[in-house]
Amino acid sequence: MRHLRRLARSGTSYVHLLPAFDFGTVPERRSDQARPGCDLADLPADSDQQQKCVAATADRDGYNWGYDPLHYTVPEGSYASDPDGPARTREFRRMVQGLAHAGLRTVMDVVYNHTVAAGQDDKSVLDRIVPGYYQRLLDGGSVATSTCCPGTAPEHAMMGKLVVDSLVTWARQYKVDGFRFDLMGHHPKANILAVRKALDALTPAKDGVDGTSIILYGEGWNFGEAADDARFVQATQRHMAGTGIATFSDRARDAVRGGGPFDEDPRVQGFASGLFTDPNGSPANGGRDEQRARLLHAQDLIKVGLSGNLADYTFTDTGGRRVKGSEVDYSGSPAGYAAAPGDALAYADAHDNETLYDALAYKLPATTPAADRARAQVLALATATLSQGPALSQAGTDLLRSKSLDRNSYDSGDWFNAVHWACEDGNGFGRGLPPAADNEPKWAYAKPLLTNPAARPGCPEITGASGAYRDLLRIRTTEKAFSQATAEGVQDALSFPLSGTGETPGVITMRLDRLVVVFNATPSRQSQTVPALAGTPYALHPVQAHGSDATVKTSTYERATGTFTVPGRTVAVYAAEAAAAAGR
Repeated sequence: MRHLRRLARSGTSYVHLLPAFDFGTVPERRSDQARPGCDLADLPADSDQQQKCVAATADRDGYNWGYDPLHYTVPEGSYASDPDGPARTREFRRMVQGLAHAGLRTVMDVVYNHTVAAGQDDKSVLDRIVPGYYQRLLDGGSVATSTCCPGTAPEHAMMGKLVVDSLVTWARQYKVDGFRFDLMGHHPKANILAVRKALDALTPAKDGVDGTSIILYGEGWNFGEAADDARFVQATQRHMAGTGIATFSDRARDAVRGGGPFDEDPRVQGFASGLFTDPNGSPANGGRDEQRARLLHAQDLIKVGLSGNLADYTFTDTGGRRVKGSEVDYSGSPAGYAAAPGDALAYADAHDNETLYDALAYKLPATTPAADRARAQVLALATATLSQGPALSQAGTDLLRSKSLDRNSYDSGDWFNAVHWACEDGNGFGRGLPPAADNEPKWAYAKPLLTNPAARPGCPEITGASGAYRDLLRIRTTEKAFSQATAEGVQDALSFPLSGTGETPGVITMRLDRLVVVFNATPSRQSQTVPALAGTPYALHPVQAHGSDATVKTSTYERATGTFTVPGRTVAVYAAEAAAAAGR
């Protein structure tokens, strides 16, 4: 809570809880929960014994992400002091109240797209009430499982009503401030809009809550038996544009990190991980010319992300063409798909796939010092933090959180998942090879990394990264320019004055109203001259000038030529003199 309060004071406004409703895989009583029977801390950093020991009790321990719903509208009992009786209800409400007193609102991750079981299984609920109705059936009569578990059918009237009624209950009775939909693309768009309508009808006088203030966002991925609107118009990225319900944007995420979450070779580099500017030697990155071209395209994807992923945002790309966000390619799809700044949610990492620190550990050259790894982390986070629209970061990412390279830690226990709040405890890196079930193909890359001293940050790197991130949060939340309300407002305020055929690979210069932001992802100091700004007085933003990062304070500005000079792996925010004075 001390760390959450620090983040709240810096501008974090919500805590997003992974599923906290009643789920099926954790014994609810502490006395029934198993614990690993090994001395995990004494094992080598690259050993396979930790994951073996954790896996032996994983199905019976007290840890699971909870994406296996049992009862949608009941708090999970394993989080309560006593799972029987009213404690789980009272304590959940107290938790929401406690976060609110710390200045934080609560978002619940909700998983209405599937259940933990179907048919006559002991943990089947809906299918045993009306067999074959609440679960989505394939043409042959079997239950769809594209979501990993028995799928539900919110396109059916009563399943759709269950979703709406359940969310209204969480809002009215528990005062939850927002909801994140797991695999929202498996819901009809109409169902999610019905949720929005029902929540909007809640009033303080009648319900004790202003439903219009409740936020909604979700995963708008397009796959499975519902893909391409095969059964209904889906709640996917392109369809939710203009609704005010945000979808996760993977465009800038992949451009910043490099590659994709399912690459066979995890060393594919991106903007923040050294593509072209600090190559790691992996053949997966291609030759120098290919790397340069990929990096410049990644910079265009990031620019679209900084606009809020707006489809109609117009700028000059690195090829010198005037393009809209929707005309920038993302693996065959339009990079820009949003109609307004709130339609896309920016992020560099979330609970799925490797943490940002672990992804960068794979991608940065092995000899990269810990201090530079920390700076690359903050730079990557900045591309989301300083974008238009909402942004999210995974718990502990500002503390360089590692899961010892585990890419799917939903059942990996506390050993791999713990957030290490005290820097003296490290960041979680080097706690053994990650669980074999989801990571064994990458062990050949992971093993030498886990014993690499350069990949182990200490207190200076951990506290430095956290402080620098909080400085960026303060800038984001105190400068109104980062919160444009309309696409037109973004178009008028945001530009990339050096974008074009002469753009520096690894550097993005952004002008936002009276601010100039330079993202220097290269390992060396870079100068960016904007002739149109020559004569205009700029200074490093007061938050950074008086902030925690000594390196960014060495950034300079030459007024006569309009030249901004920024250290390697650094994001510097400059304010025009009037804005700088107002910020003091």
